Amino acid sequence: MHGIGNDFVMIDRMKAADESIDWSALSVSMCDRKFGVGADGLILAEPGKDTQFAMRMFNPDGSESEMCGNGVRCFALFVRDKGHTANTEIPVETGAGLLHLSIEDDGQVKVDMGVAKLPRGEIGMAGSPDERFINQPLEGFDLNGTAVSMGNPHVVIFTDDVAAIPLEQIGPQIECHPLFPARVNVHFVQIVERDHIVQRTWERGAGITLACGTGACACAVASFLNGYTDRSVDIDLPGGRLHIEYHENGRVDMTGPAVTVFEADWK
Repeated sequence: MHGIGNDFVMIDRMKAADESIDWSALSVSMCDRKFGVGADGLILAEPGKDTQFAMRMFNPDGSESEMCGNGVRCFALFVRDKGHTANTEIPVETGAGLLHLSIEDDGQVKVDMGVAKLPRGEIGMAGSPDERFINQPLEGFDLNGTAVSMGNPHVVIFTDDVAAIPLEQIGPQIECHPLFPARVNVHFVQIVERDHIVQRTWERGAGITLACGTGACACAVASFLNGYTDRSVDIDLPGGRLHIEYHENGRVDMTGPAVTVFEADWK
């Protein structure tokens, strides 16, 4: 499946036995674009502890991510299409907490992504845990960044032209910046209007991707905090468009599509 080009291998674990599988190693194999299926991540649909559904997501390098915004939209359609629910309102347990998904009449999926976290301690940054990192210098780079957590860490950097950024070079360097002991997702943002921005992303553990849902939420929050946009914004990513709402109570809603591409057996 994919959400605006951010693609995933989805596995139905709702009725599976508890066999021991190395999901980290399987993700490395499946996500390989030459010798595997090819994907930005492996997502498991499993029974939740307190709700019907839980989502686990593994990156192409085998690391497990707390959450994935484009992936969780795919998750909503996946469990419905597999017949596990007929509901259009679907709560899902993730590594970033409980999320509430809504399948809209037009087939798009709206996700209550929870509260955007701004203190360093809640992002997982080095430094004073109560301090916010908004438009501050990234040591070692001639760049300022704004840090936001949507259950996973993001740093947002504003630029006049996202297309001119050598993302394949600078992305992995900033991903491993000492400010972020658990590494960080890196986003470059270009402001078009107060309700429209453009985003390019280097994802932690995955590299350059066509889209990043949690990253889009972080970019919308950072754009508002820096005074560039209003709370409602359309974000153009290489794979398509997302709509983000950053509410006054700190919660963030994301709306966008999800598409099933094919089904197969893995031998």
